[in-house]
Amino acid sequence: MSTPSTLPDNVHLITHPLVQHKLTLMRKKEASTNSFRRLLGELASLMAYEVTRDMPLQDVEIETPLETTTGKVIDGKKLVFVSILRAGNGLLDGMLNVVPGARVGHIGLYRDPKTLVAVEYYFKMPQSMDERDIVVVDPMLATGNSAIAALDRLKELSPKSIKFVCLLTCPEGIKALHAAHPDVPIYTAAIDRQLNEHGYILPGLGDAGDRIYGTK
Repeated sequence: MSTPSTLPDNVHLITHPLVQHKLTLMRKKEASTNSFRRLLGELASLMAYEVTRDMPLQDVEIETPLETTTGKVIDGKKLVFVSILRAGNGLLDGMLNVVPGARVGHIGLYRDPKTLVAVEYYFKMPQSMDERDIVVVDPMLATGNSAIAALDRLKELSPKSIKFVCLLTCPEGIKALHAAHPDVPIYTAAIDRQLNEHGYILPGLGDAGDRIYGTK
């Protein structure tokens, strides 16, 4: 897919060959629900590697079979993956495979078909969010309305940091999210051409939630 010539500095395009390969397989209209879901989990695990690259480490003393030494570990209990329901759960599972100690939050949003405005119907987060780093996951950043609404809500909890992770986005989605939350880094595997009149990404991969759960 083509990439806009100018991007905000905090947009991170993950171009690893395995990520791009799996994304191409997911785009195919003949991909089954089973293969789409499996590929999404694998791709999410690969993306988690990039998203967590700058996570702080702490020293711990451990015993190897031969001697005592000092190693480094991530405090997964301070990390929260926040899934924007329902499609976000497809990315969530893959992320948790990499950081199983992370806490999980859920925010339910649906897009009004007439106004395209995001409407919240569910919000459940771990305690002490002001001590935590948040990674928000949602396969598609299209109009940006759902992502903006989720970040607005999460910022009310004053977390230490927030990142946003998606499979696909487009120039319109990046522009909208950056305008509303310029401090939030965006991690994505592809920046597609544009939105259509219904707010879907082109060429895209269709409705991610329907393809994950076989409800199309």
